[in-house]
Amino acid sequence: MADASAWARQGTAPDGTGFIRAGSGTPVLFIHGVGMNAAIWQPQIERMADRFDVIAIDMLGHGQSPLPPQHPELADYADQAIRMLDHLGLDKAFVIGHSMGALVAQELALRAPERVRRIVSLNAVFRRPPELAEAVRQRAVALNGRSDTAGTAQTIARWFGDPVPAELEATAHKTSSALSAVDPEGYARTYRLFARADGDHADRLPTLAVPALFMTGSEDRNSSPAMSAAMARLAPHGRCTVLSGEKHMMAVAAPDLTTRHIVDFLAEDEAAEHGTAKTNAGFDSGEFRRALGSFLTGVTVVTTIGPEGEPRGFTANSFTSVSLDPPLVLVCIAHKALGHPVFATSKSFAINVLNEGQKAASGIFASKAADKFASVAWRPGRTGSPVLDGSVASFDCDMERLVEAGDHSILIGRVRDFEHNSAQPLGYCRGAYVAPGLSQDALAATQPGTDVGAILENGGRILFLETADGFELPRGRGLGSAGDGKSLRGLLAAKAIEAQLGFLFAVWDAGAVSRTHVYYRGTFDVPASSDRGIRLIEIDAIEGLKIADPAIRSMLARYVRECSVDAFGVYVGNDVEGEVRPLARPSASTVNTGDQR
Repeated sequence: MADASAWARQGTAPDGTGFIRAGSGTPVLFIHGVGMNAAIWQPQIERMADRFDVIAIDMLGHGQSPLPPQHPELADYADQAIRMLDHLGLDKAFVIGHSMGALVAQELALRAPERVRRIVSLNAVFRRPPELAEAVRQRAVALNGRSDTAGTAQTIARWFGDPVPAELEATAHKTSSALSAVDPEGYARTYRLFARADGDHADRLPTLAVPALFMTGSEDRNSSPAMSAAMARLAPHGRCTVLSGEKHMMAVAAPDLTTRHIVDFLAEDEAAEHGTAKTNAGFDSGEFRRALGSFLTGVTVVTTIGPEGEPRGFTANSFTSVSLDPPLVLVCIAHKALGHPVFATSKSFAINVLNEGQKAASGIFASKAADKFASVAWRPGRTGSPVLDGSVASFDCDMERLVEAGDHSILIGRVRDFEHNSAQPLGYCRGAYVAPGLSQDALAATQPGTDVGAILENGGRILFLETADGFELPRGRGLGSAGDGKSLRGLLAAKAIEAQLGFLFAVWDAGAVSRTHVYYRGTFDVPASSDRGIRLIEIDAIEGLKIADPAIRSMLARYVRECSVDAFGVYVGNDVEGEVRPLARPSASTVNTGDQR
């Protein structure tokens, strides 16, 4: 063990286990990973000793501790930890383990739950995929009980990057020194167990009685976010947290961030005991509200990690916010959906609000495609659930509650993390995708001389203005404001018409001066004004109206037709010819609220 006398008390238990201890308060036991020693926890000890009684042990075969058996099991290392608690006279403790130490912490909690308050499994392995399992087995076979300088260098490169970032050079050097100082035989025996123990708890995690935090880095390829998410899913009181940008040695590479998450998780237990639990400390409700505002009757892809660590997802538009404090959102999934059992039993999920360029992604996740994630870019979110690149907003949630309602289940999520941007959302309305950005961009681009009008509907009636020359739609020079009497908004305000502009309906140029005309669909509240010039005309009666402008007559004829089939497009051209562009191309699949996989 490295000399820790400057910041901790050092000792040796009757069984030969070396340990360091600092601080006072609720006991916290730290168990390091393969190749390390108790001193690797210095950053956590220094940050926690003012609040906790912190103990870090040298694992069997490491530091000052004796060798494990020739062919050890996880139980041998868990029993070592129990003996340490007995030696120190501690009935119960929080247990924090890293990598191999995380497996030991789990074993300890499964064997002796009465001795454990909570566990934190940092960068734990679970059911390695075949290619990764083979690589680890090959490394284990190559160990011969002698020092391996080349192997140490490869490990440092895997843990910190190659080359090591300048800001992590000191941390990487300390880690390398620990690897170089470890007993080669102790390392070999422990690593061989580590290489084959990744599935030891697969059948036992559902019986884990204590709260458990499974935390890893988004860039840790060997102890991946999918592994932590899968363990959290199995543990009855499990939770997954993924630290963005971090690798395997995040406890020493990002000690402030990692320790804060550890302490926050442990503090939940203490707060519950004293009835002082805090909800959403530091959560920015204002930003959360703005992120929710990114959703415009939109399209989402809901994602999670399945029981085998595989990403799962489905397209849904049944999304809404529930509460700001605590931050809650919900989404629905049909009972008949093949993905229902996965999502209904998940501990976490993410809701991705799609942008107007992600129609293809919406279609894929609404389809029966075998591998929906193969054609989209994604990364694990805070809970391990997939977050799709390019989303307008994402809400990464723990499952707060599952509510059965008719033929659907309502997934209520407590938002753990969220993000949003200014991209335009993808909309879905009346069986078709819509791109509201088209309308918003056109509004922003209109010049003061542009003729801006609206087809305003209320209950099957269209609002017209009757003049000496016949009937006109409300229009003005530019969109303007209520105070500008020549603009569309100024006209509507003057006539006390409360209107809500919706989607773009037609754009054309006309006349020798090539004036642009922009017309929108919208709705209105029946005006209380006694203005006799206002007329509400049934849609079926529009054809018989006297309308002087042939371009307006043509546009209204199209409006009547499209109303009859409830499918609208946008006319682009001039006053003589042009084309109607549909808001969405017909597709084989439509938005649904269930995984069709």
